[in-house]
Amino acid sequence: MDKLVLGGREFSSRLVVGTGKYQDFPTMKAALEASGAEMVTVAVRRVNLDRSKESLLDYIDPKKYFLLPNTAGCYTADEAIRAARLGREVGLSDWVKLEVIGDQATLYPDVQATLEATRVLVKEGFTVLPYTSDDVVFAKRLLDAGASAIMPLGAPIGSGLGIQNAANIQILREMITGVPLILDAGVGTASDATIAMELGADAVLMNTGIAGAQDPVRMAVAMKHAVIAGREAYLSGRMSKKLYATASSPLEGVVR
Repeated sequence: MDKLVLGGREFSSRLVVGTGKYQDFPTMKAALEASGAEMVTVAVRRVNLDRSKESLLDYIDPKKYFLLPNTAGCYTADEAIRAARLGREVGLSDWVKLEVIGDQATLYPDVQATLEATRVLVKEGFTVLPYTSDDVVFAKRLLDAGASAIMPLGAPIGSGLGIQNAANIQILREMITGVPLILDAGVGTASDATIAMELGADAVLMNTGIAGAQDPVRMAVAMKHAVIAGREAYLSGRMSKKLYATASSPLEGVVR
């Protein structure tokens, strides 16, 4: 089976899903199950870590899912570093989906602060998966800093706009070969996920595309199949595009 290898671990599913924005925890749990995902993200700053009251962690089986803490809501490198350390201290994981936001309106990443935090956390033994722009120059700097994946946005977080700059994703795919390339943010429907995979992404991470659907559980199923279809299409190698038609059946030997 074609598996995703990330941070030295193997995953059968190439769909990574978030746990925020659902109408309730039971819906979230059902959507996670329907997605077939093996890795789920948990916002360290938005979850009750002391378990003194009901938490989304009560609805996620750690034996079934690999928990990926994220630093959502952090606007400086120091904030993100503290959040990652907290996630490790309470036993979530020594992996971190690193987010350092640079602009509140667009939720675009502060790539310089992300780079700074990556350097610190890698030195502290974290497996760092940074949310970043689709800039190949910064992607290479993140790799030099020890990032275990490159996770460019397809469009602003929660926008559902789909991939807005396919050319940059293709460039990243060609340039980034040593670690997985994971499309992070902007997926609104199944076709967006398929396109990401057809462009060569190794995986897709999404939250709002499922949680914000009218039927999150059914959308989770759609996203599961979309990622699989896109991956298979990418590996198959699509036919070349032509300006004019080419007959499906050859004319040679046709009885006239």
